Amino acid sequence: MLRTYIEKRERLLHGRDNNRRSLPFEWGTEHLGIRANGNPAMALRDFVSRALLDSSAFYAYEPAADYAFDGDVLKFHSAIETPYPENNTVWGKFFDAGKDLAMVVLPQWNCKWDGHVTLCRVLQRTGITALRLSLPYHHYRKPPHLERSEYLVSPNIGRTITAIRQAVLDARRAADWLFERGHRRVGILGTSVGSCVGFITFAHDERFSTGVFIHVSSLFADVVWNGLSTMHVRQSLETAVDLQQLRFLWSPISPYPFIKRLRGTDRRFLMLSGRYDPTFLPTLSQQAYDEFDRCQVPYKLSWLPCGHYTMGQFPFSALAGFQIVRFLKK
Repeated sequence: MLRTYIEKRERLLHGRDNNRRSLPFEWGTEHLGIRANGNPAMALRDFVSRALLDSSAFYAYEPAADYAFDGDVLKFHSAIETPYPENNTVWGKFFDAGKDLAMVVLPQWNCKWDGHVTLCRVLQRTGITALRLSLPYHHYRKPPHLERSEYLVSPNIGRTITAIRQAVLDARRAADWLFERGHRRVGILGTSVGSCVGFITFAHDERFSTGVFIHVSSLFADVVWNGLSTMHVRQSLETAVDLQQLRFLWSPISPYPFIKRLRGTDRRFLMLSGRYDPTFLPTLSQQAYDEFDRCQVPYKLSWLPCGHYTMGQFPFSALAGFQIVRFLKK
């Protein structure tokens, strides 16, 4: 009965947004700075192979030199320059709670400007500083011709790769700023696609001492292909590629290939999944957890009896918040 109720509730909450658009399929090699030479699929495969062989170089970045902070909002230039000027400035909302632990917070896809503010204030009240970042193409970073933040996850293969990579580098530059302010420890917290970005960041930057990942999956392509929230993206993708092709092309922006980087780590992280999640399917979450186990990477896992959208609603939001705070305070 609970599963039936949650699934019905998930469809209802998903249906509240009636302005989703199926953008046209594009290979998007120009967003990666590579030449297609008449064969964009081959050019992308070569690019992806190189990125996987040396992901440390793929996610390398130069520190920012232009932080602007007014006591509430932080702004700085992104490490990646895109064709959309608005998207090239990173915005973050700051919740100061002292110089010990600070969390870089990455919300879900298409969240509002006030998204995750309640969670950040809860962290602040418990003595944990939070810096909530806007993901690429969100809030003040959204080009004026977009109604939704569709460019972060879209049927443009290359632009999606660049957007996720940009979000990872933005998070690393945000950590630089927090360390410069004197915070002794910096962690990262991400939700949904923010969880994907957060985990890749965590796996490539050992300065992050802890992580919290809300909604976890193995492969970026499988979530987009099978998830409730991205049905409109799949409609365009499946006109040109199949899931196997897409799985490889988007593997550099998937958590799964980088789990093995955490072998031998003593950094602690928490993962929360919804038992009835129609967007990050539980089978994909379990695939990631099985890989953690195979690689003997220690982690703390909590399955909640909810879905994707319902994780953000009472009582599940309160339960998730309690577990997050308890974990971080330990």
